[in-house]
Amino acid sequence: MLRNVSVNLFFYFCKNAQAMQQTITIQNIDDIHRAAKDFLEIIGERRIIAFFGAMGVGKTTFTKAICEVLGTNDIVNSPTFSIVNEYDYADGNKIYHFDFYRLKNAEEAFDFGIDEYWNSNEFCLMEWSEKVEDILPDNCLKVCISENKNGTRNISFNIN
Repeated sequence: MLRNVSVNLFFYFCKNAQAMQQTITIQNIDDIHRAAKDFLEIIGERRIIAFFGAMGVGKTTFTKAICEVLGTNDIVNSPTFSIVNEYDYADGNKIYHFDFYRLKNAEEAFDFGIDEYWNSNEFCLMEWSEKVEDILPDNCLKVCISENKNGTRNISFNIN
């Protein structure tokens, strides 16, 4: 039953994302760095970013592209088992990459100090954000990644 609730929330969020102010379309894998650069320019100083999307839609791939555009030389991969990976970029700044897929509930995020990461003023890029949606901070940018019938991907979000 819980899985159905999460899936329904995801589809509700992504369905409503169609009407959001900003959508970036990724035409193919060769276009992903352009899309990541555009995304970073649009979001400005926002640092807490929650990605929503079905399994296999490209959350990790887009996160990797963002990290590469920011200039990390670290290997970017999914932190499914570690829950958080840390990458260095530009003058000692950090990127924290989270994968909440394995969390049983949102409270587990507090067990490893999620609020300290959110208060760090560093990039916090979060996958499977529906697992912690109830505790996301007010300054979190919610981003929906969806796949179109032709294989392109839409990155949809609302900049207030």
